Amino acid sequence: MTQPHGALLVGSVNYDDAEKTLRTAAEVLGPRLKRIPDGEVGRRFHWIMFQPDVLGEAEGIERIGAEPVWLRDLDARPLRIADGADPSSLQLPPLGYADAAIESYEIFRRLRDEGAIAEGVRFQVSLPTVVAVVGSFFFGDDRAAIEPAYTAALLRELEQITGAIPADDLAVQWDVASEIGIIERASGYGRTMEAWWDGDPFEGLVSRLVDLVDAVPENVEAGVHLCYGDAGERHFVEPSDAGTLVRFANAVVSGARRDLTWLHLPVPIDRDDDAFYAPLAELVPVGELYLGLVHREDGVEGAERRIAAASKVVPAFGVATECGIGRAPAGTTEGILETHAAVATAW
Repeated sequence: MTQPHGALLVGSVNYDDAEKTLRTAAEVLGPRLKRIPDGEVGRRFHWIMFQPDVLGEAEGIERIGAEPVWLRDLDARPLRIADGADPSSLQLPPLGYADAAIESYEIFRRLRDEGAIAEGVRFQVSLPTVVAVVGSFFFGDDRAAIEPAYTAALLRELEQITGAIPADDLAVQWDVASEIGIIERASGYGRTMEAWWDGDPFEGLVSRLVDLVDAVPENVEAGVHLCYGDAGERHFVEPSDAGTLVRFANAVVSGARRDLTWLHLPVPIDRDDDAFYAPLAELVPVGELYLGLVHREDGVEGAERRIAAASKVVPAFGVATECGIGRAPAGTTEGILETHAAVATAW
C-alpha cells in the first residue's frame, strides 16, 4: 500500500477564529502541511452563503422574497437584477474575501514569527468560482447579465490579495463544486443545475475555470479543489466513479497556461472498490495530488481501506477530506485532523 505523503486542508475548519485554526493545524499536522487556510471563519462558515448579503447591498440588485431565509445569521435569499437596472453599469461592493484574507494573514505571520508555524509553510486562500455564486443565487437571463460584473469583482479580490500578501507566502485555491453538478446534471437547491451560456456546457465550464487559474500570478501557488457538494454532509449526486473528475481536471490542466500546484479530488466514504479509482490511471500529471478519502465517520480504518484501493492506480498522493470540515459536528475537528496525521507522512 502506498504511504501518502502530506495532507491538504481543503478550506473550512469548524473553529470559531482563524488563530485557533492556524495554530491547531500546525500543531497536529506539522510537516505534513505545505499550506494552511484560516478555516473560513466568521460569515464565510458556510462557503458562499454570505454572498447574497454582500451583493444585495448593490444598487440595482434586489432580494427575491419578502422574508429572510436565515442560515444562522445569514440571509440566504437569492437575488435578481432590478427592473430598469443596466447590468453593464452595476457597481458591486467588495466581496469580503480579500479583507478576510489580509486580516488572517497578519495572524498567520505573527504565529510564524512566534515559531508556531514553520518557515516555508504558505497561507492558503480559498475562493469560489463565478459559476458557483452566479449559478446559486441568480436565475434565468440574470445569470448571463451578472456574470461579467461578478467576474470583475472576484478578480479585484484576487488582485487585492496578491497585492497585499507576498507571493512566496501565498497559495490560492479555487473551490469547484457547482461545475461538477452541472456536468452531472445534478439537483442542487431543489432544481437541476444547468449552464446559462450558448455552446457546450463542459467546454464553457473548463474555459471559465482555466481563466481563473491563469489569473493567479505564476509566483503564487495555485490549486483546484473539485467537489460533489457538501450540503448537510451529503453530495448533490453520488459519482459512479472518478471519471467525471478526471475528465474535467485533465481539460483544465491541459488548457491552463500556468502549472497547477495541486489538485484535490473527493472520494466518497463507501468507495474502496477498484471501479471508483480506475479512471485515475488517465489523470494527467500535476504537482501534487490529494485524494479526499479522510472521513470523520470511520477515521483511520476507513481512510486506510481507501488508501489501499487508490494505491493500486495512483503511485503518489496526499490525503484530505472530501470537502471542507467547517460544518462537521462540534467536537469532531481535532479527531479529523488527527486522522490525517495518522495516515500520511511528512513531506
